[in-house]
Amino acid sequence: MKKIFTLLILSIAFISCSSDDDNTDNNNNQSVDTPANYQFTRNGNNTVSYSGQTQRIAMAEELISALKDPTRNQESLNAMFTHVEGDQDFNDPDMLELNASSKNVRSKTAASADYFSSNSTDANAIKANFDSWISSQVNDVFPNWGNTASPGNAGLAQELGGSIRYVNEKGLEYNQAFAKSLNGAFLADQICNNYLSAAVLDAGDNVTNNDNDVLVDGKDYTTMEHKWDEAFGYLYGAEEDETAPVLEADSFLSKYLYKVEADSDFTGIADDIYDAFKLGRAAIVAKNYTVRDEQIEILREKISMIIGIRAVYYLQGGKSEIANEDLPSAFHDLSEGFGFIYSLQFTRNPMTDTPYVSKSMVDGYIDTLMEGNGFWDVTPETLDQMSENIAAEFGFTVEQAAN
Repeated sequence: MKKIFTLLILSIAFISCSSDDDNTDNNNNQSVDTPANYQFTRNGNNTVSYSGQTQRIAMAEELISALKDPTRNQESLNAMFTHVEGDQDFNDPDMLELNASSKNVRSKTAASADYFSSNSTDANAIKANFDSWISSQVNDVFPNWGNTASPGNAGLAQELGGSIRYVNEKGLEYNQAFAKSLNGAFLADQICNNYLSAAVLDAGDNVTNNDNDVLVDGKDYTTMEHKWDEAFGYLYGAEEDETAPVLEADSFLSKYLYKVEADSDFTGIADDIYDAFKLGRAAIVAKNYTVRDEQIEILREKISMIIGIRAVYYLQGGKSEIANEDLPSAFHDLSEGFGFIYSLQFTRNPMTDTPYVSKSMVDGYIDTLMEGNGFWDVTPETLDQMSENIAAEFGFTVEQAAN
């Protein structure tokens, strides 16, 4: 009799969370199963929406490509970063209506609710850094596009393998610094510190409305569902099919999650992240906020790991190229490393709710890399010490990340 009763209880408690249609009661203790994929419906209609994230990723893609075009002027590059609805700033080959969009990248850079809503000083300083990289690329590097770089002089630097890098007087590629820094300041910050924040998910009447299936006017989703989808979109927004992501769909977190997943020391991280997004969204449908919040902690840890791992990877890559006496290749790796180090201040340690590496530590690392002649005379010892420090903050080893 006891076994029959247990089976009865389990059958009542079981729900399928791949569809909103199946979740009509507001029991916060409902069990939640991980859906097969990121697909959710209500009354037969798709409830997943993140078009704004797709547009912003596409804008960022065009901008980082334009930063390598010496025919561009500062005004056009700034316009791509700060796009105003209706301005013809993008080619938009994918017909995403970028020029008609009210979205832009700059407004979502260093703009999370948790880290910057009450910290306009840092937010403005970070945005100014991105502005300065655009300005310096146009005014310092573009005019020296045909000159050979040397310590103290911007220009071109040709790798032993033949590729040409265009660097400033310290060996830094501004386009790489800009692009890789967006991984943290734009994408990870919006995912981990904004859309997955209680300040956003649970704002106003969001919990009550989600509990009672009160939908956004004219839409098929609740506000909480949509905010979760927007976090998802910053990682998977360039995918052709979010139900079967292949990764490397853009030049940002998607690309570097793909690369980290390919490292045998970290294989499984891609499934961990996708499963947490799926289960968290299903938990919102089931009104189970305990399970939702458990997935937020997983996402913050794993997405932050991408940035930490790649920071160390590129520092070690630069060290190897210095040993190979191929400074232009070292410049390229270290410029990418510069961007990932800059991104560390936007990571989120779920144990402390603060970055794994603080802004002051990041500023110190950047100052160390850029002091004197910068990459021209940075030492392997400096790169090793920096790598060890960063790896220790995340709990992996330099050897694991350097593969």
